[in-house]
Amino acid sequence: LLGHPVAGASWEGFVIEALIDAAGPHAIPSFYRTADGAEIDLVIEQGGRAAFAIEIKRSTAPRIEQGFYIGARDVGAERRIVVCPGTETYPARDGVEVMPVRDAIQAVATTR
Repeated sequence: LLGHPVAGASWEGFVIEALIDAAGPHAIPSFYRTADGAEIDLVIEQGGRAAFAIEIKRSTAPRIEQGFYIGARDVGAERRIVVCPGTETYPARDGVEVMPVRDAIQAVATTR
């Protein structure tokens, strides 16, 4: 099942829905893409600020693209998170946190 061509898109949709729900009714979800390739799967605005830039990866050893770092800087994200199906939260470069969906839900919910 995990080898199916739509597994990554299905995982991304599941994570996005879970995080939007955790963010609460006053959060503003969006995505970010530029013609130059900067991309963020989910931006969550809370209280008029970009609280989260979130990239969603199906891999347990996610490769973080340069476009995510650029996009997170462009939107002024306070927290930069990469969600993956792993079990541990760990730091990546430039203040990015890699974490399982459970921890990402908790992070988003605690800033409501």
